[in-house]
Amino acid sequence: MRLLTRLFVLMTLALPASASGETYLLMAEEDGCYWCGRWNEEIAHIYPKTTEGKIAPLKRYDLHDENPNVELKQRVHYTPTFILVRDGRETGRIEGYPGEDHFWGLLTMMFENAKIPIDVKG
Repeated sequence: MRLLTRLFVLMTLALPASASGETYLLMAEEDGCYWCGRWNEEIAHIYPKTTEGKIAPLKRYDLHDENPNVELKQRVHYTPTFILVRDGRETGRIEGYPGEDHFWGLLTMMFENAKIPIDVKG
């Protein structure tokens, strides 16, 4: 029994910290980013109240100062970049902020492509 316990502990330690089944929206931003500021003005206060925000809460990181513990499909080049993360892996991204109307449509498409259901009925 001790051997099985040790193996379980070793396997658990080998897993990345973000591989916990967690789903969230990761926002790459940087100081002075005009489009990050627009997103903050138009969406930031609304997002946590939405179905999407409840399913995938927002996490932020500074593009130049931090390294998110996420398996990215490619390096982030632009801010803002919104990355849908599930189980520690990128499942989709929006590069840039296309304005409020387009943002919601692109976010919905990311959820659909990742097969994350959005229950808009409540």
